[in-house]
Amino acid sequence: MKKILLLFFIVCAVTGCKKKQVDLGAGFNTVNLQLHYYKQENQEGLKNVIDAFERANPDIKIELHCDPNGDDSLMSSRADVGTLPDILQMQSYSRIKEYASRGLIVDITREAIMTKVLPSALPAVSWNGKQYALPMDFAGIGIIYNKDIFSKLHIAPPETFEELKEVCKVLQDNGIDPFAALLKENWSMGHFITMIHTALMKERNIDPERFITDMNASKTSYGIIDTDRLFEVLDFYRENLSPNGANMGGAEQQQAFASGKAAMMVQGLWAYVDAMKLNPNLNAGFIPFPIYNDSKMNVFYADVDSAFSVSSQSSKEKYAAAMRFMDWLASTEGEQVWIQEYKLISPFKGIDVSFFGGPYVDLMNSVEKKGASSWLFSQYPTEVFDNACKSGAQGYMLKTKTAEEVLKMIDMQWISSVKK
Repeated sequence: MKKILLLFFIVCAVTGCKKKQVDLGAGFNTVNLQLHYYKQENQEGLKNVIDAFERANPDIKIELHCDPNGDDSLMSSRADVGTLPDILQMQSYSRIKEYASRGLIVDITREAIMTKVLPSALPAVSWNGKQYALPMDFAGIGIIYNKDIFSKLHIAPPETFEELKEVCKVLQDNGIDPFAALLKENWSMGHFITMIHTALMKERNIDPERFITDMNASKTSYGIIDTDRLFEVLDFYRENLSPNGANMGGAEQQQAFASGKAAMMVQGLWAYVDAMKLNPNLNAGFIPFPIYNDSKMNVFYADVDSAFSVSSQSSKEKYAAAMRFMDWLASTEGEQVWIQEYKLISPFKGIDVSFFGGPYVDLMNSVEKKGASSWLFSQYPTEVFDNACKSGAQGYMLKTKTAEEVLKMIDMQWISSVKK
């Protein structure tokens, strides 16, 4: 049945966009592009970005196709039959490397647009020393907190784990949920467990890149860090979540935070954007999740989140049109629209984040001062993060999986993935 449904979606995706293809310079005629994206939480902003681009480039039309949460099965199937969308929004690191190694996306290293990208953002879109995507948003995951609640209760933003425990106690004593939960969907807990796991590498001086290499070679285990501490933090987090967390998805989490029912949420700034829509007067700040009792060791989990690649299955005319879209995104007009409508920080040289205010400034100031921990989950094999980390961490939080089962699940999935 799944194969029949998948085939149906592929046929719909292909046949539903068969518009006349013409040369890019053919006057009033248009080139029609498909753009695949997975960030459904930003879909309205992306539509506004596309509208602005099309007004500036009336000879190019872009049709949007959403693949929620980055599930890759549909795109892989389309690749097999040669019908990939022209522009693909991709998760950084592993997804880009996978598609580049299969020859499915185009090398854009020599395109002028790449000279505008911050050097620190290039590793996230590279494979074999070449760039295969335009990094489009620098994001951080940490604790978004309600400044007004903290001020009212005379709470300072916690810089250590002990301080975080004290903050949670004060909030609970005052009838406020410390953290707005998100357990109905598994992706957020995938971020959480990998954030804590990556942070815990520091105390054992484990090099993140070497860890990935050794895992790919089956020379180490996900349990190489202090796993007791890992699950201690997960237990602490569960104890301080909204009591109905199992029934809360992203919308419910943001509602709980925006309304003040919960004082904090562990999220990326994409969730803050939606919370602001619910409560435009929300006064929020952003801090790293403090794993350690040494504040200097607590840094943001921050990196390039997504990027745009161009399909190698597209025609030359469509490639040229797609690159015009990329160039426009890095133009002064494009950057302004991206910031104001999409509400994400583009990793281009000279970017000004003061427009965003509060949490965005907190993120960039902290990263500049203390550095950041890279999104190592983006370098895991895709199936490991999707099939093991997300569901494993969610299962642990819902008490359907033990710590040992989660670790074994991740190790076994990793072995299976690298053998393909």
